[in-house]
Amino acid sequence: MNRLVVFTLDDQAYALRLATVEHVARMVSVTPLPKAPEIVMGIVNVRGRIVPVFDIRRRFRLPAREIAVSDQLVIARTSRRAAALVADAVAGVRAYPEEVVVEAKSVLPGVEYVEGVVKLADGLILIHDLDKFLSLEEGESLDRALPAA
Repeated sequence: MNRLVVFTLDDQAYALRLATVEHVARMVSVTPLPKAPEIVMGIVNVRGRIVPVFDIRRRFRLPAREIAVSDQLVIARTSRRAAALVADAVAGVRAYPEEVVVEAKSVLPGVEYVEGVVKLADGLILIHDLDKFLSLEEGESLDRALPAA
């Protein structure tokens, strides 16, 4: 069984594996981070830790929009760092059998940061691989920008 934290951007559903998600929080003010990659909106303080906030709308080429008070932060862990993703809404934890999860390459070739797709009667859920979300260059740029924060 695949346990996923499902969230939305506009009307599209996205997910992270439950094992990578620490918690979901209300939106807070994001502090800009000079010299960070474009995909990084800034940083937030999460329980005493400085966590970069990723603009996943930019990564998926969705229209930009102002952060709303109703937005939520999905705080997750990559193999290198904690990360916060801004979501319009979090639908919660869902479990899907292995047979409904399709490898992303067969549905979305060339999208290396999506590891799988759940096919549902009413649409698709794109499962992120946060370890591949930043390019090597973006990761190194973020590493250089974070100590200054």
